[in-house]
Formats: sequence, C-alpha cells, structure tokens
Amino acid sequence: MTNATRISTDVDFDQDGKQCGFLQLPHSVHRSAYGWIPIPVISIKNGEGPRVLMTGGNHGDEYEGQLSLMKLARQLTPADVRGRIIIIPSLNYPAALAGTRTSPIDGGNLNRSFPGGPDGAPTAAIAHYVEHDLLPMSDYSIDLHSGGSSLMYIPSALMRRVEDQELFDRQLDMLRAFGAKLGYIAVPDAESRTLIAAAERTRVAALGTELGGAGSSSVESLRVAELGIRRVLNSIGSAPDIDAAPPAEPTRIMEVRDSSYFVYSPDYGMWEPYVELGDEVAAGQPAAAVHSPQTPWREPVVAKFARAGTVICKRMPGGVERGDCLYHLATDAR
Repeated sequence: MTNATRISTDVDFDQDGKQCGFLQLPHSVHRSAYGWIPIPVISIKNGEGPRVLMTGGNHGDEYEGQLSLMKLARQLTPADVRGRIIIIPSLNYPAALAGTRTSPIDGGNLNRSFPGGPDGAPTAAIAHYVEHDLLPMSDYSIDLHSGGSSLMYIPSALMRRVEDQELFDRQLDMLRAFGAKLGYIAVPDAESRTLIAAAERTRVAALGTELGGAGSSSVESLRVAELGIRRVLNSIGSAPDIDAAPPAEPTRIMEVRDSSYFVYSPDYGMWEPYVELGDEVAAGQPAAAVHSPQTPWREPVVAKFARAGTVICKRMPGGVERGDCLYHLATDAR
C-alpha cells in the first residue's frame, strides 16, 4: 500500500489569483471505465498570509455549509484575500448529489473515515487526501456541519478540546469570532476519526459547526453561517475587509464532555418529545416516551436525562429504533 493519494487536481494551490476546478478521484464503473469523481474546489490566493481550508458537505444532507460556501466562493476575489482560501463546498460529493449523510457509492460516512487510505473506497480516499495533502498546507480549517436529516440543532459553533494550549487558544478565538449564540467545546471522541481530529493531528486550528438541520436550511441558520464564516475570516486576517456584522451578544461557551450528555431511544416505535430545543433540564427528568404501534395498549417506554443541561439538539423523524439519538445537551464550560 502506497501513501500517495490517487486524487489529482487541475488547480494549482500555489498560484495567485482565483481558480475554479475539480479534485479528480479515479472511479471505474460499468458506465465509465476510466472515469473520475469531480469534487468542485475553489482556490483564492493573494500573496502571503493565513492559509485556510473551508469545507461543507462532509455529510451530503447538511445544506447550510454547502450553500454558504457556494455563495462565498462566488463573492470573494483575490483582492479580498490575504494568503490563501481553499473552498470545497461539497466535500463528500457523491453524498451531496444524493442528499444523503453517507456516500451512495460505498456507504462511507466521511466524518468517521479519517485518516482514510489512498487505496480504499472513495470515501476513505477523500479523507486521506484531506488529512495528508490539504490540511498540511493549511493553518486554519472550518468544517461546516448541521444536524442533517435526523437532527435539529440550535445553530452553534464547536471546537475540539486539545492538549496543545496554543492550538486550544487559537480555536477558542475562532469559536468566539464566529458569533453564534452557542459555542461548545467537545471532548475528543475515542476513535478520533473526524475532520477536526485530523486537523489536530496536523496542528491546524479547526472550527466546526452544527447550524440547524432537518435535511433543509432556514433563513436564520444561513444567516448564522454566512456571518459567522465572514467574522472568522476577518478575525484571523484572511479576509480582513469583507463585510461582517459584529455579533449581537457574546457567545455562550459550553461543553459536551461525555456520553451522559446524550439521550437515546430505549425502544422501537414512535417517540413523543417532552422538551424542546433551548430547554433547561434536570438529571432524571423524563425526556421522551416511545410508543409501540404494534402493541398500542402497552404503556410507552420513557427515556430520561442522565444529567442536567441545556437541550441543544433534538431528533426530527417521529419513528425511532433502539439506539437512535433523541437529544443531546451542553453545559456551561468550566
């Protein structure tokens, strides 16, 4: 197995100016023996300065990031930029075209596929290219997510808790600059297979988001996204002169520390929510009831919150299976 990527591109990332092209991932199938998957990419470079990687569509059914980055890519000119901004609006391009969380080609969840592998299926090859080629040529990463088809979030920004204090402080500055009402610090997952985990491994200051969800977008979630990314680009000196309204109020800095912050469905059936986004809940408080349409005379199974906190995420579909996430909480950072 070689460590060299199979992905090539017609964009020269070292060249000044604005270039629009494709990451080309070879993909041989019945209808196209020598074909490639075209992942759109935009590079805007103007001399020396911060090097920024901006991605959306890591999950294909999350639209706020994709829409915001498409609009930004059309608006930015080299004169707006100091250094370089690489924009990939739909990173998992096959999933974005299908409007699905995972790739319709290989079933891969890109944000659970890092560090990937160059000789693997398309999703693993994309992850490998990001971690081994794009992140090492970047100083900052902004990866825009939302709740996708199954979840809805209070529009929020997030960062990963890292041991490197200098990197932690840079990320916290980005979190505050984004200007969402909520910004939370997540404890690293055990597997570390996300893009922001890959950024930590390459010492890139990384910001993520959860901008809304329900497989759609809204005026408010897009407003938060578009203003937020402009504020961050202003604050790091990447695009210091583009318009970005100041945040209306300081971001509430919160944290998500462990699995006790999450509530999962205890059964199969239809779920009845007991609380809504933004509610403050107590440990032991009932969160939801799961009713069985097969045995409607049976009492529902009740899920409870394991801890106190603020509800920042809620499941959207009414049907559930055991193990589906119903809610997750955050608490004020300590």
